[in-house]
Amino acid sequence: MSAVEQTADEESRPWGEVSPDAARRLLIAAVEAFAERGYHATTTRDIAGRAGMSPAALYIHYKTKEELLHRISRIGHERALEILQAAADGEGGAAERLAVAVRSFVRWHAAQHTTARVVQYELDALGGAAYEEIVALRRRTDAVIRGIIEDGVRSGEFDVPDVPGTTLAVLSLSVDVARWFKESGRRTPDEVGALYADLVLRMVGHDGADAVA
Repeated sequence: MSAVEQTADEESRPWGEVSPDAARRLLIAAVEAFAERGYHATTTRDIAGRAGMSPAALYIHYKTKEELLHRISRIGHERALEILQAAADGEGGAAERLAVAVRSFVRWHAAQHTTARVVQYELDALGGAAYEEIVALRRRTDAVIRGIIEDGVRSGEFDVPDVPGTTLAVLSLSVDVARWFKESGRRTPDEVGALYADLVLRMVGHDGADAVA
């Protein structure tokens, strides 16, 4: 499944991999509540109420509120990593692969902006092993983008004096879309993805017109 097909599938049935259906409904309710109120201001009663269940029903599927956040964060980070890895493993030079990676990554953060806000900005609420697992996924995400940029520097496609700093800038720019994107805005997720792919290619010293076409 391509990155675009994967995102379309998520839009038609979000969190379809979570079962049983009651666990899925609770997870969706938690995403909405965390995005609206923040993790710390959200109670298990808030989540259960949004899902049309009793608070007791929540504990059948999730032991704690943190377990819910951990599952949301893990699935979200794994999806984002899959999108980037698919682009990195694709055909073409570094410029084409970086364009595909950024376009797909940004599109996901726009199309799934409610989920992405929770996934990207509630990490500090996790502790212990859960926190370390998500940090490890973030490092792998960083490594994928850094690897593409390094390929471009070696091939002469990119002019990047500071690869780690540029990698951080690319990821920060892409992730921040989740903060401001609205369906009522003037650009679609696809259009934002294309715009950011062009901006990133210019950032690395490449004329992005051909790569993002």
